[in-house]
Amino acid sequence: MIAAANLRRVGLDFLSAVQFLTRIPVPVRSYEADTLSRAVKFFPLVGLLIGLGAALVHLLLAPHLPVSIVALFVVVYLVLITGSLHEDGLADAADGFGGGWERTQVLTIMRDSRIGSYGALALTLSLLARVLLIASLPAFRVETYLIAAHVVCRWTTLPLSFYLPPARTRSEDVTDGQGARIAYLTTRGTLILGSLFTLAVIFALLRIRGLISVFTAAAITLLSALYYKRRIGGVTGDCFGATNQLAEIAVYLCGVWA
Repeated sequence: MIAAANLRRVGLDFLSAVQFLTRIPVPVRSYEADTLSRAVKFFPLVGLLIGLGAALVHLLLAPHLPVSIVALFVVVYLVLITGSLHEDGLADAADGFGGGWERTQVLTIMRDSRIGSYGALALTLSLLARVLLIASLPAFRVETYLIAAHVVCRWTTLPLSFYLPPARTRSEDVTDGQGARIAYLTTRGTLILGSLFTLAVIFALLRIRGLISVFTAAAITLLSALYYKRRIGGVTGDCFGATNQLAEIAVYLCGVWA
């Protein structure tokens, strides 16, 4: 009975991760305060599913279209399947950190639903970089790097949410933003399990050369964590999205560079 209940809970946590990170329809379930923090352990696994979809799009279109057009379709798929979740975070973070000087000002700008010049520029560069880098990947490794990138970039949420507190206090975060639901709530077991899963997938796909991508993504996660801590004292949901985007681009760049 207990084992069945635990298995059901794990299944529900996985569905919560799918529901949060994608636009894939999942069975409706009741909301619990710790739902998202429990689901974090499945973020790399959901990234694997997203990456497999991107690899399939590339595999189907590559024989029929120029590489740049195929890369564009892959990025369109990624934007649609995730509902622009991380792109939105990147744009808001760029507006906040670019336009704000003090902590309160940065957080206020991040909460503004309107996109500013910094956000528009960051979003444009992100989309352009991904299209160009995917198109420039070695033809025989595009699918593997697509999968690897989306496992690694979803992994970045685990260390960020383990080490950093929410940037907004309870009194400031009246709407209980996504950052507050994850930050400082990720357990050590979740971090270790998610990291081992990520390393296993990357090694299976890219062998030793995959470690370069992992180290690069880890360095980006560390540097962004230090920056978030210094500027706003913690992390927000937009920060998670921004680091996610940077890590994805970095993995593609490692593939092109290699």
